[in-house]
Amino acid sequence: MAKGYPGFPKGGGNMNNMMKQVQKLQKQMETMQEDLKNKEVEATSGGGAVKAVVNGNKELVSLKIDEEVVDPDDVEMLQDLIVAAVNEAMRVAEEKMSSEMSKLTGGLNIPGL
Repeated sequence: MAKGYPGFPKGGGNMNNMMKQVQKLQKQMETMQEDLKNKEVEATSGGGAVKAVVNGNKELVSLKIDEEVVDPDDVEMLQDLIVAAVNEAMRVAEEKMSSEMSKLTGGLNIPGL
């Protein structure tokens, strides 16, 4: 007679169901990651003078700069505005991906995701 261990049921029926659920979750996560790669988020700095658009792969897709902030005597300010806009767009993209993943995983903290 097979003896069960605490926390583990006798037989493999539940294990098969769990494996199917894990495989389903993995497929859903792959689909969601692919969808998120195609989404874009934008962020601005300098009151909208610099706008950065980033995709779900955290790649800079576009950068728009209003002419009035282009001052040859103050290049550092423009550089700071660009860095701020790009960093904010990256942060928003990361937040969006994390939020979508946590909806799927039910808040589980799965390493590597």
